[in-house]
Amino acid sequence: MIGQVAVRRFPELTVSTPRTEVRRVTAADAAAAGEIFADRLTRRWLPLADDSGPIDGHAWCTDLARQRRDSGDGDHWSVLRREDDLVVGALWTRRTDWGARATEVSYAMAPHARGFGLAAEAVDAVAIALILEHGFQRVELRVAPGNLASRRVAEKAGFSYEGLLRNAGFVRGGRVDLELWSFVAADLR
Repeated sequence: MIGQVAVRRFPELTVSTPRTEVRRVTAADAAAAGEIFADRLTRRWLPLADDSGPIDGHAWCTDLARQRRDSGDGDHWSVLRREDDLVVGALWTRRTDWGARATEVSYAMAPHARGFGLAAEAVDAVAIALILEHGFQRVELRVAPGNLASRRVAEKAGFSYEGLLRNAGFVRGGRVDLELWSFVAADLR
């Protein structure tokens, strides 16, 4: 086994809060995911080139989710509003470092579900579950300066601002700095 690295599969995760349920994506979520990622404001903050086409909701919920999960890099989840079981958001992890027990969480919400605190509730619940149930020590969230809604989500979800990662990301085809926010095991004490 010398020279081979064992790939860890991202853990199964379902969490419920008073108003949301976060569960692994299914093919049935494809239309909702496609609509969420097609929204102009959502696309404004995603790391996409200006000329990139629409995100394929079916691929996001099936092949891309499975590839990310199987590689150990992260997973994809749907955020459901519990009152009507409607998919109102997408949440995903990536950049998982198994040695450090750290991962990065990202999310996008449907336009009609923004401003009600659902994103913060879901992100907080996932971060807590990753730490308490799956042994993670750190969950990061990266926010492009100017994305005030995402900054509010980070604050409401209990993440701490750590600083600015200069020229660390891109949105709409251009390079941007990224604010680094974190939630760590010590935050639960």
